[in-house]
Amino acid sequence: MNAPAPPALALPGEDRERSPRTGYTRAHWEATADGLLAAAWRHASPNGARLDLPGPPSRSGTRSDGLEGYARTFLAAAFRTAGADGADPHGWLERYADGLAAGTRAPGAADHESWPLVLDYDVQGQPMVEAASVALGLRLTRPWLWDRLDAGVRDRAEEWLRGALRSLPAPCNWYLFPYSVAGFLESVGRGDAETARARARALELLEEWYRGQGWYADGDGRAFDHYNGWAMHLYPVLDDHLSGASTGYGDRLREHLEGYALLFGGDGAPLHMGRSLTYRFAAAAPVALGAVTGHTPLSPGTSRRLMSGCLRYFLDRGAVGGDGLLTLGWHGPHAATVQPYSGPASPYWASKAFAGLLAPADHPLWTETERAAPSEGADRALALPAPGLLVQATGADGIVRVHNHGSSHLRPFEEEKAPEDPHYDRLAYSTRTGPTSGADPADNRFTVLWRGLPGARRRIRPLGAGQGPGWSWAASWHRPVFAGGVPALPALRVQAATVVRGAYELRVHRVVGAPEGTAAELTGWAVGADEPVESVLVPLYGWAGRDRVSAPAGTAFTPSARLPRLSGTVSGTALFAALALLEGASPARGGGEAAEGAEGAVSSVAEDGGALVVGWADGARTRVGFAPVRVEHEEAR
Repeated sequence: MNAPAPPALALPGEDRERSPRTGYTRAHWEATADGLLAAAWRHASPNGARLDLPGPPSRSGTRSDGLEGYARTFLAAAFRTAGADGADPHGWLERYADGLAAGTRAPGAADHESWPLVLDYDVQGQPMVEAASVALGLRLTRPWLWDRLDAGVRDRAEEWLRGALRSLPAPCNWYLFPYSVAGFLESVGRGDAETARARARALELLEEWYRGQGWYADGDGRAFDHYNGWAMHLYPVLDDHLSGASTGYGDRLREHLEGYALLFGGDGAPLHMGRSLTYRFAAAAPVALGAVTGHTPLSPGTSRRLMSGCLRYFLDRGAVGGDGLLTLGWHGPHAATVQPYSGPASPYWASKAFAGLLAPADHPLWTETERAAPSEGADRALALPAPGLLVQATGADGIVRVHNHGSSHLRPFEEEKAPEDPHYDRLAYSTRTGPTSGADPADNRFTVLWRGLPGARRRIRPLGAGQGPGWSWAASWHRPVFAGGVPALPALRVQAATVVRGAYELRVHRVVGAPEGTAAELTGWAVGADEPVESVLVPLYGWAGRDRVSAPAGTAFTPSARLPRLSGTVSGTALFAALALLEGASPARGGGEAAEGAEGAVSSVAEDGGALVVGWADGARTRVGFAPVRVEHEEAR
């Protein structure tokens, strides 16, 4: 049973007439912002330059962590007050003004609250991230904060912010941080050649990273995750909105939301895939920004359904502790979800979701009746060739799954090394399950084992994606990497294809160049024993063994988990096929119906000229070939 939002947030009563699906209104968003800010400010330094939240420090140190607390909560306060046309009943902006004055004093000042300087990312990088949030906060609240500051404070703030223009960002979305700083300085009449260079440099790289269909890679390579929405789209589109410019970035956001809107489950959960997942409902930021700017294919009622559903999903599941603070984790605290760079205040990048408050109370985003989310209703399958992702949503249980045939965290110049990154390298992710981690068996992984060593799936190379009525497919290949980071078997490669039909996932693999004695394993979805969801993996071709294994450390969704596993052997070239299923079970059922249905879903499997032909029990037929990749499907006549 989900717990209600903590009393620290003091949320108003539900409005089931205007918001029949979530009960949340604009007032709930305002109350959430106020509650989170009030709790965080209880940990402020004497002059408010740092919010030193409790918890283990990040690798950047406590001084940087305190700046992070100031900057990221400032974003929430800025959206809150700017959306209310400056109304600030709790006096947040006065506190942030005092903190800005104290934080930008010279290091060693008597109050000891000065912020760390913004330096190169590999020297003292985190302040550059926070400089962007400070700059955005100041830009959003200019009439009520910046314009009222003492001239000396403004000069000191500019000098501190310019550190972001003069230092080297990390080779990814970080280039948008000096871009945002420059945008603010130009908006207050302090632009020059330095700000122009920072903006031109970021936009040039953004073009290089654009892959199509509204998707950006997070830097060179093929890393596709939530940073696409809460960074790559957010900064340039928000900049356009605040400056009144009209560029193509809004059009790209609109195209991105065509597919991204399907990545929220019927329960409001965003996809559990990629890094920095502890930012939680920041996943709703691109939806909110699209609604505010008009760059969206979604109706206002659907946008609010996704935004409020995502917010409520986390508030109801313990994301905010009894002290009113956001925890490091997913539902509640969960160490395996958190990156090494995260500190106690890191979760407050969730503040980006409050961009929706820029829409005033009479905006259709808040007045239109909530509509269904794209994942509610009929089953849907969507191929996204640009990022190499295959989206599968089932309306009966509201679960959304993404089959990964194109996103990996490695950049082109990085060496492939084992072990895998569980948040990027798995075959599939969902809104209902999280990856296993550590020494536990890996979920959703096809593995070749040579001399007992598992070959990791590190660099994922897409082979194509497509769809037809009621079905979709995507394919990729990788070269298994064994312990030590050296691909000891250069001829060995694994080709993979996923074909989805309704709730079913046909997983086909072709192993090439395997020496004698090589083993193969395939695992399915990891779920808890007491969860109302079933995970099934049916061997169809090439597999000899079948069992279920335990993952005692569990996932972000369950304290312990079990997952199905298939095993076999391969020498040279071989095909393997299995049918996977993740299905939400009704509390009224005793369970097991999903497994029973999956066992009989396929009536025949045969190899034909190097391709695998699968006959479905309902008369449909699927053919999967790899040389070259070709997937064909015919429904029963």
